[in-house]
Amino acid sequence: MEIIKPASDKNDHQASSNLVTTSSGPTATLNALSYVQTRVVPLRAEHLERNRIVAYNKNSSMGGAFDLLRTQILRTMEENGWRTLAITSPTPEAGKTVMAINLAMSIAHHTTKTALLVDFDLRRPKVGKSLGLAMETSLNEYLSGEAELQDVLVNPTLPRFVVLPTREPVPLSTEVLSSPVVNHLISDLRERYASRVVIFDLPPLLSSDDVITVLPKFDCVLLVVANGANSTKEIEECLYHLATANLIGTVLNKGEPQNRSYY
Repeated sequence: MEIIKPASDKNDHQASSNLVTTSSGPTATLNALSYVQTRVVPLRAEHLERNRIVAYNKNSSMGGAFDLLRTQILRTMEENGWRTLAITSPTPEAGKTVMAINLAMSIAHHTTKTALLVDFDLRRPKVGKSLGLAMETSLNEYLSGEAELQDVLVNPTLPRFVVLPTREPVPLSTEVLSSPVVNHLISDLRERYASRVVIFDLPPLLSSDDVITVLPKFDCVLLVVANGANSTKEIEECLYHLATANLIGTVLNKGEPQNRSYY
């Protein structure tokens, strides 16, 4: 994985057991958070590993690429005062959801930021399933007016990490994403905490008009491209649609790993 397009300036145009637990040791006090209203749901390490979620263990060398991406993205977002990041891809199976989860976890490990991950792929939601979350209530209930926001948020036992999952596909997703309810939700999530970074896992850009509908509501966007799977034409079409957005970067995913050892 590597960033193949740097951010542009718009002014110029293994856990020791199977249960993943919170931090302990000297940094525990710094990272400790109390979730009074948010449901706390434990994660299973073996499930995360099967789904290529590696950043949950901040001491794992496998999360290094996501930590580098996190640093680059946070720097650009802080410079511009951005708080909401949308993640999309040209087509399905590019790995955008895995990217979104690992990036959010890496940000949560950052001692000055909290991360909220929202599953906005309303046609094929995967965030909750990838994390192995029980989803009795989710974004589905919030959108239908059956639950309040605090009832659908989940803390997967990692400090500074909160998830808003979607349990099942949402009918008329384009209309829902352009609704006042979604407008209010995005604004509320963005403005409630100044130190929070909100990541939205969006559908593939070229699969429907969902992304084009909702994209203007976000501060910036990250494009995830699958190595060997996305054509030059598809990438160019995406860049055309993202011309007016703050494209923070393009990530080449599923590439051959590179040995970056210092020695």
